[in-house]
Amino acid sequence: MSSAQTIEPARRPAVVTAAAAIMISMAVAGLAYAVFGLAGTVGVVDRYRQAAEATGASDGVIDVLANLAWGTVIVAAVLAVVVGLLLTALAFGNLRGSSGARITTWFVSGLGLLCGVFSLFAVLMQAALTWNVSDDRITQELTRALTDAYPAWWFALSGMAATGQVLGYLVVALLLALPAAHPYFRERRPATTPAVGGDA
Repeated sequence: MSSAQTIEPARRPAVVTAAAAIMISMAVAGLAYAVFGLAGTVGVVDRYRQAAEATGASDGVIDVLANLAWGTVIVAAVLAVVVGLLLTALAFGNLRGSSGARITTWFVSGLGLLCGVFSLFAVLMQAALTWNVSDDRITQELTRALTDAYPAWWFALSGMAATGQVLGYLVVALLLALPAAHPYFRERRPATTPAVGGDA
């Protein structure tokens, strides 16, 4: 009887499933935050324009910071879509036991940690600065008007999102590095099984 080779199925460790679930959750949360940011910026820009009119600045000067606010949130939304798709693809790759997906996840997690720390720092700076960025009175008043146009909870929510991003990437990287995950990402060993109807 001849024999045929099949690939031994590997049981997926709980740490791998947990890492993938966190990655998908982060992707969804990032997209939700991006949509929220786009919707919230409408009110922010409206409040800014109302306050900026009292400074006596020209419409062109006022538009510079308004466009900056919109540009920032649009870029963030595009990045959220790209990162969300990447995290989802990597999550399913890890669930399949792809070593390439695992290594890429570590690389992305490292970048995500750095970006999260930078985002948290930027939020803290934006909330705390007095915006004396220029000796020009109108410039100072416009930048202060833009900062004041953001509600206090906006900075709190942005800080929580950045902190969650840092923690999420850190936990994912650690879960995939645990010893329990190693065998699942090793090359599958073929198992020999009898072939039906083979020669004796």
